[in-house]
Amino acid sequence: MIFLIGTGQMAIDYIHVLQDKELNFVVVGRGVKSAAAFQEKTSIEPVTGGIEKFIQETRFSQGDSAIIATGVEQLKTCCDQLMAAGVQKILVEKPAGLDLKEIESLAENASKAGCKIYVAYNRRFYASVLKAIELIEEDGGVESFNFEITEWGHVIEPLEKLSAVKQNWFLGNTSHVVDMAFYLGGAPKELSVFSKGGRDWHSRSYVFAGAGESEKGALFSYHGHWGAPGRWSVEVLTSKRRFIFRPLEKLQVQELGSVQVDFIEIDDEFDKAFKPGLKSQVEAFIAGDNANLCNIHEHVVNSKFYAEMAGYSSV
Repeated sequence: MIFLIGTGQMAIDYIHVLQDKELNFVVVGRGVKSAAAFQEKTSIEPVTGGIEKFIQETRFSQGDSAIIATGVEQLKTCCDQLMAAGVQKILVEKPAGLDLKEIESLAENASKAGCKIYVAYNRRFYASVLKAIELIEEDGGVESFNFEITEWGHVIEPLEKLSAVKQNWFLGNTSHVVDMAFYLGGAPKELSVFSKGGRDWHSRSYVFAGAGESEKGALFSYHGHWGAPGRWSVEVLTSKRRFIFRPLEKLQVQELGSVQVDFIEIDDEFDKAFKPGLKSQVEAFIAGDNANLCNIHEHVVNSKFYAEMAGYSSV
């Protein structure tokens, strides 16, 4: 049995995949109002009352697993409660905790409980990414890469979210593109970071730049300005080609000796039918194919880089 925790849009996206796979699942929500909205959109009636009440009334079996798609502020608590109840396999939405301390605590708790926790960085499963990995290997590996981490601050600022969620926006949202870049080019072996600025909603930083060398021996750089025009993008360079993800769901290529940039045809049927990357990610989680999944201990290491890049010195 799969227990899906949450009734927001992300949970709806997961439901589409679970229904397509004809898997057995139960949806757990909190309020009656949100549950009714969920049911109207999916025709599925969630169990209401919250995770704590549900756990008290439920006996879990050894093969049970959970997908946690709640708000950021509830992710760690839900994981901890499910682990305490005996659930041994969890896929939790990023970033698995409000801040680095929560993420580190969750990893420690997972080790003690013997629970396998994976953080849902679905961009690792984009058709564009999987195809690029194949072509990068053909070329002999990545030699350098760069990425842009600009967020639209003017859009984020008025969002009705907890202040703590906004103050840690780099961990909770921007880490998506950083994880994708490091997944393709390698995690940092050396990293130099610079950040400055800030607004009331994200007070510790607003402009970002940095560079380093990855564990794969590739040099990399990045930039972001949350108060200026821009968009997420990743570029990976080999000795033969430049692979461009702009938008991230698409793959473009520039051949050596040419200035022409062309889109590469990719098998992105699932990315069009479902939230991009989600179907392949869920399939990997269910099958126990952990090669592309981000486990909680890898996530702790990466989150330290994210916090450093974001200027979260107080985290």
